Parts: sequence; structure tokens; C-alpha cells
Amino acid sequence: QLQLVQSGGGLVQPGESLRLSCQSSGVALDYFAIVWFRQAPGTEREGVACINSGDGRTYFTDSAKGRFTISRDNAKKTVYLEMNNMKPEDTADYYCATDTNYVCSESFAGLEGWLRWWGQGTQVVVSS
Repeated sequence: QLQLVQSGGGLVQPGESLRLSCQSSGVALDYFAIVWFRQAPGTEREGVACINSGDGRTYFTDSAKGRFTISRDNAKKTVYLEMNNMKPEDTADYYCATDTNYVCSESFAGLEGWLRWWGQGTQVVVSS
């Protein structure tokens, strides 16, 4: 059983940076693509970034491109979401997720229902 444990998050000011972590508490993450989602109050959950296993190719939603970085440290069984130049509209609950044989793609549409394993979520607030 794969369990994803998230850490990081909190309150930051606009323009600041924050790093979220998503760590497997058991199974190695080497062979799993990991997706980061976020859900702002009153909105649907949206995919933000994804990193493949193997080649480590990354994908981002338009709002994250140029500001967010996703990376992985397989030895630590951890995937990171580095968020820079943060904006108030980045305020949301952030979740990491994955499933067996999932491969990242350009589209995050309809992805939620296909992923079985989720982190517990972490709140990010961007406010002055």
C-alpha cells in the first residue's frame, strides 16, 4: 500500500516562495509519476504540476509555468513542489497524488478520478 505524506505549506506573502513535500511512507516512488493538485475555496480541484518517473519529464498548468518547479528525490522517496513568486490566487489546499502506471501528460483534465493514492493535503495561504 502506498501512503503519501505531505509537509510544507503555511502562510507566505506575495512574491515569496514555498516548498511542499510529498513523501512515500513505505513503497519507493521511483516508478510512480506524481501529480500536484490544488483546490481553492469554492472551486474544483485542479492539476498544477506533474513529474514522470524514469525520465523525470515535467508538466505544468499555465498558471504555474515559470513560477513552479517540480522535482523528485527517489532516494528520499520524496517529490517536491517549489513555488516561487507566489500570488494570492495560489491560495489553496494542495494535494499530491499518484497511481500505478500513470504517466504525466499535457492535460490534467479528468485526472482526479484515475488516481487512487493521495496525500492528506496541505494548506497554502498567500496574503500580505
